[in-house]
Amino acid sequence: MGKLVSVNVGMPKDVRWGERVVHTGIWKTALDGPVAVRRLNIDGDGQGDLAGHGGEHRAVMVYQTESYDFWKHYLKRDDLQAGHFGENFTITGLADADVCIGDRYRIGTAEFEVTQPRVTCFRVGLRLGVPEMPKLLVAQHRPGFYFRVITEGQVRAGDDIVRSRRGRHELSVADVDALLYLPDRNIDQLRKIVDVPALSPGWRQSFVDMLAAHDSRTAATPLPIGTEPGWNGFRSLRVSATSLETPQVLSIRLRADGDGPLPTPLPGQYLTVKVPGAGKPAPLRSYSLSGDPAAGEYRISVKRDEHGWVSRWLCDHIKAGSSIEAAAPRGDFYLAEGSTPVVLISAGIGATPLLAMLHTLAAAVSSREIWWLHTTRNHKTHAFAAEVTGLIESLPRARQRVFYTELHDRLDHDAIASLGLSADTTVYLCGPTQFMTDMRSALTDVGIDSARVHSELFGALLAINPGIVAAPPRSPHQPGGPPGSGPAITFARSGLEVNWSPSYGSILELAEACDVPTRFSCRSGVCHVCETGVIAGTTKYVQSPLEPPNSGSVLICSAEPVSDVVLDL
Repeated sequence: MGKLVSVNVGMPKDVRWGERVVHTGIWKTALDGPVAVRRLNIDGDGQGDLAGHGGEHRAVMVYQTESYDFWKHYLKRDDLQAGHFGENFTITGLADADVCIGDRYRIGTAEFEVTQPRVTCFRVGLRLGVPEMPKLLVAQHRPGFYFRVITEGQVRAGDDIVRSRRGRHELSVADVDALLYLPDRNIDQLRKIVDVPALSPGWRQSFVDMLAAHDSRTAATPLPIGTEPGWNGFRSLRVSATSLETPQVLSIRLRADGDGPLPTPLPGQYLTVKVPGAGKPAPLRSYSLSGDPAAGEYRISVKRDEHGWVSRWLCDHIKAGSSIEAAAPRGDFYLAEGSTPVVLISAGIGATPLLAMLHTLAAAVSSREIWWLHTTRNHKTHAFAAEVTGLIESLPRARQRVFYTELHDRLDHDAIASLGLSADTTVYLCGPTQFMTDMRSALTDVGIDSARVHSELFGALLAINPGIVAAPPRSPHQPGGPPGSGPAITFARSGLEVNWSPSYGSILELAEACDVPTRFSCRSGVCHVCETGVIAGTTKYVQSPLEPPNSGSVLICSAEPVSDVVLDL
């Protein structure tokens, strides 16, 4: 039996954090007397970032006095008191190694269910003044956990905590936390945890994805997930031919400088190219591979943009015999094997990665039900029309629909609904950001699980900066202060090259100083939200992550450059 030692609440507030402001509810104050606990919250409490905290499955955060004793010794601190770790309930007697996901407990007149371990968020480090705290909580197997409120009621400090039910498969909070964040996962435990109904949906999806990746690696797929074909850094490729697909779209065929074929990419991957003639330093751009992946050569297709000097330069100057520097094909947007229906949806030049997928389906004479849906302005802007039609006609169950916006023919919600897609359909989607947002909404409205809708985005990725109060947007720029003298870091998606300075604690901090869109959560090498592809160059860790990322990637929250480096950021 445990005991409720303290009930702690606090409403979100803005806290200054360097040059930024964080909206957070991690500051808590202990309450005396009875407190009402409701389905989504405790009276008087709130969360600043509802995407990562709060909600039905994270209504109450719990931490133990025994862990407080541990951290007082470990951190050599005597100022830690109830609520310091952002918890609502400070308890005694329910260790993370003993409490299981799905356990139910009665406290006062309320009943609770354990749903997941603590989220590894940088704000616990902010609260304690220990930036590496999220990593320490996982490494020391002391994360704490969340309660869902099964029966609303009242609680107060001093109440007994009585377990009323044991969770299915009896997987402890510490075990489940390690399954998500630590290496050498126990696959049997992974299969069991997805069978625990009390587990929160977000953690369940993470474990489902892990199992899918594991099963894919053991099923002789073309390449293990995370493996990039080919070579490190950049190599020279020779232009073998060019051809106009429309007056504004130029296809460029690339061969190896030697006689051998180029490594086979996955259908849907892209090529990052360096174009020395288009400026100094040589600008980088990424283009989908639009040809048959098994052809032994690569084809990229460039749409001329009158405001884009790189696309203009390529369309005006590239010809057979020219050379382009290219990194190996990369990207996790690619056609997966399967037998369920597949829909390829594109707008404009967004057809390019999906065309590579269609080539692969045609080469296999796939028996899958296939839809090709494409929208463009008119027949003059309709690239690859004959090529797509030929591939569609070679497939036994493939159909296409093309929408010309100039004729007020719209690929919209009604067009998607009219297809009668089954719930097990897999969708690949590429086009402008708003188009993809609208298509994703239409697809989920007709019953397609959002997890089955895959999309590609070539511009800067959408930032994930939990709790950061939004500031007026700025284009990526050189950082303030004296320029660095270290290795050059190129943020490929943002079109920015910056020299490293050791005044920054990590590549993430440099990117933030340049207003390069970033992604993070823990900022200490645990959660992998900041994982970024390394196109060229080498990095090293200033603090070792608990689990290294995939080959060819780096956790920028914990790394600095060793040499000039090009990042997919």
